[in-house]
Amino acid sequence: MKVLVTGGTGFIGSHTAISLIKAGYDV
Repeated sequence: MKVLVTGGTGFIGSHTAISLIKAGYDV
């Protein structure tokens, strides 16, 4: 599944992106 994370430069956005990548999502 592909996920688009907006605001990826912020702390919350980057933390969310890392969590999704670890969960196996294509971010």
